[in-house]
Amino acid sequence: MTTEQSAPQVRVFLADDHPLVLDGIKALVTADPGLVLVGEARDGPTALRRAIELQPDVVVLDLSMPSLNGIEVARRLLEASPRCRVLILTVHEDGAYLRQLLDIGVAGYVLKRSASDELRRAIHAVAAGGTYLDPVIAARAIGRASRQHADSDSGAVADLSARETDVLRLTAIGHSNKSIANTLQIGVKSVDTYKARAMEKLGFRTRVEVIRFALSKGWLSDG
Repeated sequence: MTTEQSAPQVRVFLADDHPLVLDGIKALVTADPGLVLVGEARDGPTALRRAIELQPDVVVLDLSMPSLNGIEVARRLLEASPRCRVLILTVHEDGAYLRQLLDIGVAGYVLKRSASDELRRAIHAVAAGGTYLDPVIAARAIGRASRQHADSDSGAVADLSARETDVLRLTAIGHSNKSIANTLQIGVKSVDTYKARAMEKLGFRTRVEVIRFALSKGWLSDG
């Protein structure tokens, strides 16, 4: 049996109130042999009901939908089906939305303008248990984090070395260990060491906790 035959497809449910956008998302999903579309909805209440019924692996959810917005759909869905992975696909680039969604357990955030390049990658990432942030948000956050880094000497950040802080913020904004190593011109093993030390000092176990910390420090805010 081949790897393709043995690997289960990721079951995906889509919710967006714009027919043309929904059709475009469907085309992206169905073009990927590793994904299978199991349902769709164009309003919040239908999205919530159908997603609970179908129990997909990943729900791709718009924030602005009639009758029940995406934040409330995500909140209620994750309460009813905590094993479901919710991926937000939106035009909103406001860090406040991202902070609120991560707090309720959303696994990923992709901008609609990046969907053609990022959506399928994001679906696979969150289905595998990861957290995915749109690179557009990450790229903006690099500049923001760099400006604030010199002033990040209060609270928990004071306990981190400069290198540990660099590694942690790059982790939060979506860089892989290899990318961090290249950016900081250090070895990948050194990245692992700095990350482990930083997370131990802060009492963190997951990347979601790192992202929330980064949000609290303004590393992922607009600006």
